[in-house]
This record gives sequence, structure tokens and C-alpha cells, in this order.
Amino acid sequence: MVLQTTALATWLRRQSPHVAERQIINREHSFDKRNVNFCLKNIMTTLESLVIRNKEQLGLFEKKLGYTFNNQALLQKAFIHSSYAFEQGKDLQSDNETLEFLGDAVLDLTVGYALIMRFPGMNEGELTRLRAALVQESHLAVMAKAVDVGDYLLLGKGEDASKGREKSSILSCAFEAVMGAVFLDGGYETARKVVDDLVVPYIDDRKEAMYLADSKSLLQEMIQEKYNEGPVYALEKEEGPDHAKVFHVSVRFQDRILSTGSAKSKKEAEQQAAAEAVKSFDDLGL
Repeated sequence: MVLQTTALATWLRRQSPHVAERQIINREHSFDKRNVNFCLKNIMTTLESLVIRNKEQLGLFEKKLGYTFNNQALLQKAFIHSSYAFEQGKDLQSDNETLEFLGDAVLDLTVGYALIMRFPGMNEGELTRLRAALVQESHLAVMAKAVDVGDYLLLGKGEDASKGREKSSILSCAFEAVMGAVFLDGGYETARKVVDDLVVPYIDDRKEAMYLADSKSLLQEMIQEKYNEGPVYALEKEEGPDHAKVFHVSVRFQDRILSTGSAKSKKEAEQQAAAEAVKSFDDLGL
């Protein structure tokens, strides 16, 4: 039996002298292919390789932003959510959280500067409230959507599946991270110019919304500071069916009507009346 096996092995080698060699080569090729795929997988999770892979997309965003980065790796990092970085493992030890931290401070400074330049006579309290309205999470998300930040985010599978690209919390943080990246890449003047393009156009709308929301407390402060008493609100009339009533309210001080407002709720009508009084306060002779 041993002789038969030996003879068969000898015959196979004579018939196919390169079989063993081909088997060795195939095994080596298979190993090399797996090794290459393993290496590629690791390479493609580094920040540098992401920049190479997404170069065209990053360029499109730069056009929307109005600024071309000297170091696109900073911009790419601004789009890396922590959930994506976690899934990639140790090879991508980078997410946008530190840029977000920096961008928060950059926005406070540049938006504050823009407000002082635009409203030199506005008091500190009003400036603070207006800046807060511009950099609060919900409004940062609005500005992020205006330049399609969500389209460029790198999210983990779970976060992406749960519509993370539409979440205000993620969008606002990414917008801050982008501003942090702009500051690191181009400095303060560059960041200020980007804010002028992206944030300043919203100032008037946010100012109007802020005054409407804070109008009652603001009017109270303005009058009480001088007279040590506040205004009162009176329902003048209501009209329309129950499902579509309109309330007409006046705001009065010392039996004098300062302004009026109309809305579908008493609260909104009072806010409108107060907002009108605030706007015309200098002309009221108080």
C-alpha cells in the first residue's frame, strides 16, 4: 500500500511538475490579496485617506461656504461625527468635537463683533440676547441646513439610520466645527468674513423674533427702570368664530395706550402690542 501511494505521488509529479508550485503561488496570492484588502481597509479609515476619497465633495462644500481651505483635512475633520469615528476603531482617532469647542468660541466672538458694528447704540443686555438667538442650537441648525452640512457628515450606521443628518443637535455641532476649522485654517479675519456671509443675513429676522418673544419683559424693564412701575395689558375686543378667534389687545401705561396688537391668542397679541411699543419707544415721549 505504501509502495502504491509513493508510486502515485511520483506519477503526479511527472505528469504535472508545476502543480505544487502553482498551489504555493495560489496560496501566496490569496494571502497577499487578503493582506492588501486588510491594509486598504485600514488606510481608508485615516483622516488623510478620507480627504483623498472625498476631495470632490469637500470642494463642493467649499463653494457653498465661500472659502477654500489650505488644509482640507481640517474641513474633513469637521464632518466626522463621534459615532463614525468610534465605528472605524483606533485607525481614525479623530472626530469633530474639539473643532466644535473652538467654533463655539469663534462664533461668540465674530457674531458679537458683527452686532456691535451693526448696532453701536444697543445696550449690553440686548446684544447678549440677540447673539444668543443667533448662536442657539435651533438657529445654528437652520444655518447648517442652508449650506447642506448634513449631506457631508460622516455618521455611524446607527446614527445615520436614525436620521442623524436631520437632527438639530448634530447639525449645530457640525456648523460650530466648520467655523472652528475655518478659524484654524485662515485665522480670525477669514472666520469673520464667513460669519458675515452666513450669519449676518439672519440678524434682522432674529432681532425681530427676539423682540417679539421678549417684548413684554423688555418693555417692562424699559418703563420700570424710569418710573418704577410697569405697563398693563387690556383686551379691547375679540372677534370671529370660536375656532378662529382674533384677539385685539392694547398695552397701556398710566391710562395711556402705547400700542395695540392682534393675533389668534391673547399671549401673541400682547407680545405684538409690546413689540410695537418697544419699536416706537423713543417716539412715545416716556
